[in-house]
Amino acid sequence: MNQDMDQDSSQATPAIRAAAFSVHIFTALGAGLALIAMLEAVREHWAAMFAWLGVALVVDAIDGPIARRLDVVRVQPNWSGEVLDLVVDFVTYVFVPAYAITASGLLLPVAAPLLGIGIAVSGALYFADRRMKTADNHFRGFPGLWNVAAFYLFLLHPVPVLGSLGTATLIVLTFVPLRFVHPVRVRRLRWLTLTLVSLWGALAIYALWKDFDVGVPVTILLCAIALYVVGGDAASRLVRSLKG
Repeated sequence: MNQDMDQDSSQATPAIRAAAFSVHIFTALGAGLALIAMLEAVREHWAAMFAWLGVALVVDAIDGPIARRLDVVRVQPNWSGEVLDLVVDFVTYVFVPAYAITASGLLLPVAAPLLGIGIAVSGALYFADRRMKTADNHFRGFPGLWNVAAFYLFLLHPVPVLGSLGTATLIVLTFVPLRFVHPVRVRRLRWLTLTLVSLWGALAIYALWKDFDVGVPVTILLCAIALYVVGGDAASRLVRSLKG
C-alpha cells in the first residue's frame, strides 16, 4: 500500500508536490497563530487572544477541503496531515484556552491550577481517542472545545464557584458518551446547524469587538445556540422516543 502511494507521489510534478506540501504549511500555521494568541493571553488581552484563536479556527475549517482537493494524502504520503491537524488542534482548542481559563481569575484560586491541569490532560486524552466521533459524525463526549468554553466563561463572568463547577463538569463530560453535534458533518438538520453556527460567528466577532461588553439579547442568542449544539441531539432523540 505504502509502495503504491510512493509510486503515485513520484509521478506527481514538482509543482503539484509543492502545492500539496503548502497545505501542510498552511495547517501548521495554526500553531504559529496559537503562539500569538498565547502572547496576547499572557498580556491579558483576552479579546485579542480569542480573535487569533478565531483566525486559527478558520484555518482549521478550510485546510481539510483544500487538502482533499489537491489529494495531499497521495501526493505527500510521508507527511501525516491527520497527525499535524491533531497537534495544531490541541494547542488552539485546548492548551491556549486552558491557560486563559486558569489565569483569568474567573475560577476559585485554589481550584484554578488543578482545573487547568484537568483541561490539558483530558483534552490530550480526547484527541488520542479513536472513538471521538460516532458513525453519523457526532462527537462522543465533550469534544475538547475549550476555546469555546473559555469564550463563554469570559462572556458570562459567573461567580468563581459556578465557573469552577462548570469547568469541572466539562472535564468529566469529556469521558461521558453523550453526543454533541458536529457543525458541518452531521447531515440531520445541517441547514439549521450551519445557519446557527454562522449567526454564532457573527455574534462572537461582535462580542470580541465590544470586549465582551454586549447586551442581554446578544448574550441570550449566544447561549441559545450553545444549548442547541450541546443538547440538540438529545432533544431530538427524546422527541422521537415519545412519538414512537
